[in-house]
Amino acid sequence: MPNFKNSRMAEDIKREMTAILRELKDPRIDKMLTVVRADLSGDMSSCKVYVSSFSGIEKAKESVKGLESAGGFIRRELFHRLKMRKSPELVFIADNSIERSVEISRKLNDLI
Repeated sequence: MPNFKNSRMAEDIKREMTAILRELKDPRIDKMLTVVRADLSGDMSSCKVYVSSFSGIEKAKESVKGLESAGGFIRRELFHRLKMRKSPELVFIADNSIERSVEISRKLNDLI
């Protein structure tokens, strides 16, 4: 049976994470960084946040280091904005899905 509360909270975390990213001042965090997906554990104690950058996977990996150093601030902001009982432990993962989608789009355009 799907847990709708869990998936709804994961979408809320994704939305708020996008807003919080725009407020961070760390120079390691890319301005073109996007939150691709947020996977919340069943007990809502941990959350994997997948981020991707238009500048490439290397810039996304560098941004993850900046996000990890700002992890406490991000957790506190999520806690206050979403009015949660307990803020989940955040794990940031660099993802290259934007690069893959651009590559697939390019290949499809070459076929036409």
